[in-house]
Amino acid sequence: MTKEGFYMPQVLIRNVEPDVIDKLKKRARRNGRSFEAELRLLLRQAAEEDISDWRSEVERVRAMFAGRSFSDSAKLLREDRER
Repeated sequence: MTKEGFYMPQVLIRNVEPDVIDKLKKRARRNGRSFEAELRLLLRQAAEEDISDWRSEVERVRAMFAGRSFSDSAKLLREDRER
């Protein structure tokens, strides 16, 4: 029970790759948190993400490149492979 009196459920996640665990532990250390606290924060952030946040980010990036033209990367790759 939490101090508010609510039951806090536990979650078990099976088959997480060892390298993922290692990276998350390093991330937790960098952020000055325990492994569990880092996982709770990541889960909370994922649960609170709003699609509108992503849309605004996409629009921001689109605006950065508005009016610019880019070369055909497939053509460039093909030319590079032919060397």
